Amino acid sequence: MALKNFILKSVVICLIIVISHICAADRDPELYDIGVGIADVTGPAAEINMMGYAKMAQLTKGIHIRQYSRAFIISDNSSRVVIITIDAGMVSHIVKAEVVKALREKFGDTYTDDNVLITATHTHATPGGYLQYLLYLIPSQGFIRQTFFSLVQGIVKSVERANNNLQPGYVYWNVGQVNNASINRSPTAYLNNPPEERERFGSNVDKTMFLVKFTDANEKPLGMINWFAVHPTSMNSSNHLISGDNKGAASLMFEEAVNGYSALPGKGPFVAAFAQANAGDVSPNILGSHCPSDPNDVCDIETSTCRSGKERCIALGPGKDMFESTWIIGRRQYDTAMALFESATERLRGPVLFIHQYIDMSNIELSDNETIRRTTCKPAMGYSFAAGTIDCPGEFDFLQGTTKSSTLWNIVIDFIRRPSKALKQCHFPKPILLATGEMSLPYKWQPDVVPTQILKIGNLAILGIPAEITTMAGRRLRSSVKKVFDESNYHSDDTNVVIASLSNAYSSYVSTYEEYQVQRYEGASTLYGPHTLEAYIHQYEMLADNMLLRNDIGHDLQPVDLLNQQMSFKLNVMFDGIRRGKNFGDVAEDAQPEYTVGSTVKVSFISGHPRNDMMLERTFLTVERWNNATEHWDVIATDGNWETKYYWQRKNTLIADSLSTITWDIPLTTKPGRYRIRHFGNSKNILQIIKPYIGSSREFNVVSS
Repeated sequence: MALKNFILKSVVICLIIVISHICAADRDPELYDIGVGIADVTGPAAEINMMGYAKMAQLTKGIHIRQYSRAFIISDNSSRVVIITIDAGMVSHIVKAEVVKALREKFGDTYTDDNVLITATHTHATPGGYLQYLLYLIPSQGFIRQTFFSLVQGIVKSVERANNNLQPGYVYWNVGQVNNASINRSPTAYLNNPPEERERFGSNVDKTMFLVKFTDANEKPLGMINWFAVHPTSMNSSNHLISGDNKGAASLMFEEAVNGYSALPGKGPFVAAFAQANAGDVSPNILGSHCPSDPNDVCDIETSTCRSGKERCIALGPGKDMFESTWIIGRRQYDTAMALFESATERLRGPVLFIHQYIDMSNIELSDNETIRRTTCKPAMGYSFAAGTIDCPGEFDFLQGTTKSSTLWNIVIDFIRRPSKALKQCHFPKPILLATGEMSLPYKWQPDVVPTQILKIGNLAILGIPAEITTMAGRRLRSSVKKVFDESNYHSDDTNVVIASLSNAYSSYVSTYEEYQVQRYEGASTLYGPHTLEAYIHQYEMLADNMLLRNDIGHDLQPVDLLNQQMSFKLNVMFDGIRRGKNFGDVAEDAQPEYTVGSTVKVSFISGHPRNDMMLERTFLTVERWNNATEHWDVIATDGNWETKYYWQRKNTLIADSLSTITWDIPLTTKPGRYRIRHFGNSKNILQIIKPYIGSSREFNVVSS
């Protein structure tokens, strides 16, 4: 009897194997399993420093559009990868570590450090305080757990949603150009690259957009992701509203166009991501730099300083204000993306592969022989780092293009930490302002160990770069890796290579060796010295070669995890005060009885502090229209919509006696009818009990103009 059962089980196993091979043979080689998902990652909307410009006074005071995590899973049945883009300044190592930990708890070994790529759009209009290295936490007064929590929770949720809707589908690709959306903000550094190299390209910025289109097996669109190089700095340092900037705006436009104009942001099934590429020296402020107080003054191209010596040059966007500039640059990216999406006919085909390795970028030997010794360096930031850029000039008297130290600042530097002779020599000609690689109190100031990663979907290779990489540096890296793939005996298809910068961790900038000599902002912020790019090129060539050989390269090195060492000097909300006779949610300034389309509604409410509850996957406001057919109020907009703005204002410096103001710019497509605006929030009393409240404006009519 036992023998009979054994034979029966063996026959069943054989049949399963045969059937699986038959199915695999019948499966379309261009067919993948695809899942897309989106989730809210909006951080604290009040009194938290925004990550990017490093301006201490630039604190969040509301929301223009929400932040989202957009996840794309691609599987070939035997292997899978997940690409995640987040509307944030950059990715933190500890954010990815906690995301992977949470995914392991949910899905076992399906998602790991190796096959998960998290990349940031690099918007400068979102809350900071979530990176683990000290230099990046100074503006936010330390670690902000609410920002960290919102990112981790939202990223995990977006992957979970993508995993839950996996289905067979196709992956199309297309390439085009985005014109009149970017300029090089460090042209003198770019010009220092070899003339013969520059002549191969038609521009000092990379205008290429590479787009991937996901559909189901019946060609129904599921999602889209593209890579295009431009800084999301259309929203300038005077802004206090959370925003995805131009890339976030482009995503909203695309998702609205496919999901339908009645779909609320972050809620539709179609997901569109505008990811970042080699934008290290690329600005969206295409009108270029000017002298703010004197239009007749001239900007010095080498130092970005007005020649009168009175002020720094500032770049302007194409719009009348930063909101319009954000929309215009976002629209130009959207227009190209939609054209590429609709005309995409070529499919990716081939296996899904991934490779990942941590490396110590502070100590890489690049010598060609015994007489020529080139190495990377311990991290250090140069003088021109403090000068800022034309998107946001720095403080004090620092200038871009500085290759000589200052006696006065040397005294200050010596007080903080005098750089060693070896560090100075290694970083030459960078005059060192902050010897971060030699500073360890209270813990590390900048990373030495960083992640490197390549994901491959058929004939598309995605390079996950843990830094901002300049135009020419990105071109060199992309070309070198493409050459490895195209010349390999193990690979027959022409490989498309894209750069996903600001991925998995953050280590400031990567410039070319020639750009580094000029010491503009990007060169001064290149952490590991003049040979940083060369080290990365060697590493990614090695990764590409080992990926093709299917080699296991090992995981011996790991970065430090500083999550448990984080400190914060940012006070929590003590409690919300309120005046006698008033209630949270009461209207302080009501709507008018009637508005025409194209005008703006403004309503203010007595409110609690937004940090009492970040309202993830919810909203601080709704715009609602009365539906006569159903006799219910339909929500037509939230704080994620472009046309709404949520402002928070503290009225008392000691306690959170505050006012929330909501504006709605009525779109020209709005249907006439009866409307209202509602505000949702939470208040905290002196006993630390948090209670929700709702406020509502009067009903008002919207009529055609």
